[in-house]
Amino acid sequence: MQAGDSVVGASMGVGGVQSRSEDEDSLGVKDMKRTATQAFGSGVPKRRSSSRSIKRKKFDDELVESSLVKSSSRVKGPPVIEPVRCSGSEPSSSEKKKVTKTGAALTPPLTMVINPAPMVKRVKKSKQPLHITKDLGRWKPTDDLLLINAVLQTTDLTSVHLGVKFSCRFTLREINERWYALLYDPVISKLAWQAMRQLHPEAIAAIQSKALFSQAEQALLAKIGSTSQPKLDVFQELLSKHPGVFHPSRTPKSLLVHWQLLKQYYLLDDQSVQPLPKGDQVLNFSDAEQMVDDVKLKESRDEVLEHELMISDRHQKKEIRQLEQELPRWQVLVDSITGMSMPDFDNQTLAALRGRMVRYLMRSREITLGRATKDKQVDVDLSLEGPAWKISRKQGVIKLKNNGDFFIANEGRRPIYIDGRPVLSGNKWKLNNNSVVEIAGLRFVFLINLELISLIKAEAAKMTQQ
Repeated sequence: MQAGDSVVGASMGVGGVQSRSEDEDSLGVKDMKRTATQAFGSGVPKRRSSSRSIKRKKFDDELVESSLVKSSSRVKGPPVIEPVRCSGSEPSSSEKKKVTKTGAALTPPLTMVINPAPMVKRVKKSKQPLHITKDLGRWKPTDDLLLINAVLQTTDLTSVHLGVKFSCRFTLREINERWYALLYDPVISKLAWQAMRQLHPEAIAAIQSKALFSQAEQALLAKIGSTSQPKLDVFQELLSKHPGVFHPSRTPKSLLVHWQLLKQYYLLDDQSVQPLPKGDQVLNFSDAEQMVDDVKLKESRDEVLEHELMISDRHQKKEIRQLEQELPRWQVLVDSITGMSMPDFDNQTLAALRGRMVRYLMRSREITLGRATKDKQVDVDLSLEGPAWKISRKQGVIKLKNNGDFFIANEGRRPIYIDGRPVLSGNKWKLNNNSVVEIAGLRFVFLINLELISLIKAEAAKMTQQ
């Protein structure tokens, strides 16, 4: 070791005495750069890449993965250190001396940099809050808090499903899956816990006030008699005697309301519900109806009330008779205004179908109604009255029977309305005098020649007598 040290000292002394030119110094620095780059870059291929990261919106599942990745520690290699020299600048005399003095001792530090020990770099945890609301899905923090309180009170998920009103309808399977996820899934439980911690204290108090009653609480409330009328002081005393049984959010008023519900459904200790009879003696509705005494149901007669009802009935009947007598006068007035008075029929016209624009005369016992085309002709073309593009080519048939009654049969696709009553396809309806016939928005009044129809009825009666 002493011989080595002396050799190094001699070489350093010789280097200090001898002067080197600027070209030799530059060549030495270039050689150092080349050896350093060969040492660091020999194992890793060169690759062009940008230091900027591409920013894009992350999906819900990527948010959870990125949060987990950020929390884990990363191991990075040491940065490559290269000597930096600006182009066009020359080293000073002091720098030349430093290079000449340490020229022989540059090799050992290079060997140390080539194989460095791995350094662990700690990554600071991000202080930004997690996007909790997106990862929770349909389950809101209020629902999770309701679920936890209800399970702690009842220890029965079926009772929770039946008794708790969540923000939306959850099935029993969904409640089971959510409860097990809160217990055993670390990611979901962490997100739910952070979301519940961000709730307002008033919202938490409102949720806790809705907690279900446990069996122990109902047992204490059921001991209060149904015949008594307890006040709030009784329930306040009950809360003070059993603080470990009742939920912290219980108030005397809430206990009173629940006790009233227990009393309403006969769940108190001093209440009993009669069991239904078993076997063949089960009563049904008809048996119970026969057992009812009709005499007890009849009310006593009120003679004064019956007399008043009889007098009012007489007055109403009298008014109806007066209106019936005045009806022909009003009919004449209406016909004169609307122009729908009885037309003058000839001896060949059985009836008439009067519209707003056209009047169709029925001179045979059977006529067809519809929309006339080149290929199909009908007796009564309804297109002359108005727009008839909704009417079938053969919409209906009006027939006169031997007894003097008129009937209309619907043979089209759309219904025919007779005095406001629909007649569907394939059905028929009787037509009276002044009947209103409506077909696809077109209205007509069916008028009957009563004199001619009466003669036809008389002839038909003579024929049947013979």
